[in-house]
Amino acid sequence: MDLRHLYDPALSAHVAESREFNAQLPDQDPRVRWTPERIAEARDLSRVMGGLLGDAGIPGFEERRIRGPAGDLLLRSFASPGARAVYLDIHGGGFFMGAARMDDRANASLAASARVATLSVEYRLAPEHPFPAAVDDCEAAALWLIEHAKREFGTDRLILGGASAGASLAVSTLLRLRDRHGAAHAFAGANLVFGVYDLDGTPSQRRAGVPTYRELYLPGRGSEERRHPDVSPLYAELAGLPPALFTVGTADSLLDDSLFLALRWQLAGNEAELALYPESVHGFTLFPTAMARAANARIEAWVAARAAG
Repeated sequence: MDLRHLYDPALSAHVAESREFNAQLPDQDPRVRWTPERIAEARDLSRVMGGLLGDAGIPGFEERRIRGPAGDLLLRSFASPGARAVYLDIHGGGFFMGAARMDDRANASLAASARVATLSVEYRLAPEHPFPAAVDDCEAAALWLIEHAKREFGTDRLILGGASAGASLAVSTLLRLRDRHGAAHAFAGANLVFGVYDLDGTPSQRRAGVPTYRELYLPGRGSEERRHPDVSPLYAELAGLPPALFTVGTADSLLDDSLFLALRWQLAGNEAELALYPESVHGFTLFPTAMARAANARIEAWVAARAAG
């Protein structure tokens, strides 16, 4: 299918480089059996995405602990001088891997370019802590930020975002803020990057093979339970949510998730901007490519605009 009318034509200049880089990526088997040994290997940040993340944090980040639903909850912050807003970051990792520090590089860049402080939440991971533990922790972090942002960071203007599983958790957090606390309006925007919004599998997921990590996050749950709005935000009532930027590549197995949710976001009366990137696979914003730089520049400009009010 020719999708060129759906994205910035200037991005076509980066397609050849993206294809070349994609060809070097290790194959991912969606049917892999997640043994304890494989899970431990996947949680080694020095090996994730072929080592693109690295395992060392960036100077300038601070850690603090707040009261969470199951004990102390770790938050990792970066205070940018003169911050106009605070960005709540929710890391990705399929709900079973990843860590707050894996987003240090992106958060430091965002802080500098968009003049925001950043706060990343170390939510509990499956299979040790299946649904709803991760959402519970993200909700707690958001509520803490609503209450303490002004005193801690000098501004009460808030934005949130995440990538992959983190984008799903970001939307679920907004829904909880709206439904349980009447507080979704506290956030001025949602930056949602190649999120998974249907945990039972959209058509693009099913064509690629629905990954088995869902068994870790939602053990013993059938299709109907996986499509429950509390689990899969694609099926939720979406009215009353803040403006959102949806970023996804056309070669991503989660392409349909962003396409479907962006349209439903708009139909519910919210602002939504869909940013498509040709020949880009899942996780492409981490790659050292011109396509990734273009996507990240657009994200940072969008967050800066939301921060400015």
